[in-house]
Amino acid sequence: MIDSKSIERALHEDPASTFSQRALDASSRRIVKHSVVIAGHRTSVSLEDAFWRALKEIATQESVSLAALIARVDAERGEANLSSALRVFVLERALGRI
Repeated sequence: MIDSKSIERALHEDPASTFSQRALDASSRRIVKHSVVIAGHRTSVSLEDAFWRALKEIATQESVSLAALIARVDAERGEANLSSALRVFVLERALGRI
């Protein structure tokens, strides 16, 4: 589970730690594009692989589909671009703000 304690540990742990290695792993930073349907419209979303993994984990924790979670973030994002809104959602969730 991604939470504020995991982030705090990652910031203060030895760089050789497992969490830090995973966070610094090149595959986590790789941009991955997914097509999703939001409100009946197909759109593409590009995010780093680490964010896709976090979103899938959050969707599983909330017992909703990934598409439903993305649609919820989309409905609440205001003027922000969807990719940015999803990154902020994951960060705020990890920090325990939502």
